Order: sequence, then C-alpha cells, then structure tokens
Amino acid sequence: MTHATPWYADIYNYLVASTYPQGTSRAYKARLESDAKYYVWDDPYLWRMCNDQVIRTCIQESEIQSVLHFYHAAAEGGHYGSSRIARKVLNYGLYWPTIFRDAHTFVLAYEQCQKIGIAITRRNEMPQQPMIWVEAKAAKVNDAKTVVEFLKSNIFCKFGVLKALINDQGSHLCNYTMAMLLEKYRVVHRVAITYHPQTNDQAEVFNREIKKLL
Repeated sequence: MTHATPWYADIYNYLVASTYPQGTSRAYKARLESDAKYYVWDDPYLWRMCNDQVIRTCIQESEIQSVLHFYHAAAEGGHYGSSRIARKVLNYGLYWPTIFRDAHTFVLAYEQCQKIGIAITRRNEMPQQPMIWVEAKAAKVNDAKTVVEFLKSNIFCKFGVLKALINDQGSHLCNYTMAMLLEKYRVVHRVAITYHPQTNDQAEVFNREIKKLL
C-alpha cells in the first residue's frame, strides 16, 4: 500500500535533516529555508506559526475533504459559505496552504446546498435561507456567571457579538451581571413576558428536544 507524499514533505525534510529535494534550484532552496522558519516539527505533528501569531497543526491532503465536510455539513457545521468555513477550520487550529481555495471548491460542489438553492457563490453574502443553530453546554450550576461565560466563550467568540438577545424572566438571565455584559457589547436585551410566551417559543421547543435526548 502506497501513501501520497504530503504537501509539507520538503519542509519536514529540511527541518529534520537539513536536506533539499534533488535537482532543485538555488531559488527554491532559498524559499524553502525562508518558509521553514514558520514551521516546527514535534513528532508526529508539523506546526505552523500563522500570520495572526496562532500556531496551528498542519494536516495532509488525505484529511482535507473530511475536515471540510465536518465544518460545513456535520453537527459542527452550518452550511455556511466558503470563507466562513475556512475561518472556522483555522479557528479550530488546523492549517494547510490552500485552505480558502479548497473550501471554495468544496462548497460549490456540495450537492445538498446546490439542490436547496442557498446562495453560496457570492463572497461575503449571507445565505438566502435563514438557519437555526443551537449551542448547548452542560453546567454544574445555572447562575449569572455561568450564563455570561457561556455567551462570551460559545457565542461571541464563535459567531460574533449579538445584535439582540431574547430570553425569559429567569433570574440567571435577568440580573446585574448580564445587564453589564450586554451593555458593554451594546446588545439589545428583550425579555419575554409571561402572557406572551410565543416571543421565546423556538428556544423553548429546542430546550424540550434537548431534554428528551438527555
């Protein structure tokens, strides 16, 4: 059984053994030396220091399609456009040099998105069909501090600051700590009133479904 040579083979050989590919030009050797400055080999992984000063794990070509599928179509995905998928991969600490080009090609060819007609070919444009996405996390306590940390770590850092937040009248959601957080990030806060529960109806439906799964 043969294995394809990974894209970083020349960099690996230079870092580990200070060797160059046979028959390469002086210009290629100079470029290889320059590129290698941003890589570190820590067996069994190759790491790259990217432009944003984040160190990411380099993956081989054989892993690219499964990674793109996971961040586009699996539970962690969301059927977003290619640029956002590429950024999600980078945010989770993975790297290869053609990530944006490969993400663009993958999304264009993804059959399900083409069938339902989501606009995915226009750069920086939101999909035509709105998508409902649920973020859930198990916690030992249900208090203001837990909610604030969840918002900052699981919502703001992943999806950006909210324009508005709608919730029920729970004390863990309506308190001084939450008010200060939302004021700091200029998030509009709306509270569903008791006699009009439809305001927060979708959230309640998802809560029931999650409880059933548990």
